[in-house]
Amino acid sequence: MNDLLVGLGLVLVVEGLLWAAFPSAGRYMLEVATQTPEPSLRIGGAVAMVLGVAVVWLVRG
Repeated sequence: MNDLLVGLGLVLVVEGLLWAAFPSAGRYMLEVATQTPEPSLRIGGAVAMVLGVAVVWLVRG
């Protein structure tokens, strides 16, 4: 459970860094995401999940 909370905290740090350092880039990415077809967003999300699991598995394995 501790690792899960640390992981969620790191996600918040990375997300917060984007908005604090590059707010215009964040708005641009949101705009592009609204124009991207849903299947492409799903595939990108699935790929990101698989890569994330692989990284955690390699580091913690």
